[in-house]
Amino acid sequence: MSAPSRTIPGLVLAGGLSRRMGSNKAMVTLGDAPLLSHVIRRITPQVCDVTINAATTDKGSWAEGFGLPLLPDTLNGHAGPLAGVLAGMRHYRNRDTTGSHFLTAPADSPFFPDDLVARLCEHLSTDTIVIAASSGQLHPVFALWPVALADDLEDWLKNDANRRIRAFLARHVTIGVAFPPLETAKGSLDPFFNINTPDELALARSHLESMET
Repeated sequence: MSAPSRTIPGLVLAGGLSRRMGSNKAMVTLGDAPLLSHVIRRITPQVCDVTINAATTDKGSWAEGFGLPLLPDTLNGHAGPLAGVLAGMRHYRNRDTTGSHFLTAPADSPFFPDDLVARLCEHLSTDTIVIAASSGQLHPVFALWPVALADDLEDWLKNDANRRIRAFLARHVTIGVAFPPLETAKGSLDPFFNINTPDELALARSHLESMET
């Protein structure tokens, strides 16, 4: 773990409704474990600690088996990933041991880079949102978020029309950090590939099997 990342906590965003999957994505089986387990395994060596975020209605037994703290959204209902980001900003701003930023990663992307945090930390600066990118696309759910933006984000989310994460990003200084494709025996894979449907889950299983053989 690099020196800057020693103070970076990780928040796994697991509050999605999983409509297209038909069941809780975090708990679908990928290889030998639930999808969320793969995300936790990958993020844990990169950050100082890990917390799971879920909507207020999701507080329950499904997350307890992972042995990690559960941080509920501070907004009622499912307000999207920005609700989880806000909960993280409020939570980490009140911790003396936390630095200026924290990392978010979604519960449905199991192949993100082992050097994600180290690479993002190379561009760390006050009040700047540092975002992972690949193939010319930003992935805002993989980002270092400044805790200092909590009040601004809370005011932004008071308007129910303000749910799009990219619209909020446009209000602030952002930096994109590009990552290369992941090469597997099944071909190139976007390292930030996310699983929303049964077909995407099948594709992820195929790539995972090719990595393990």
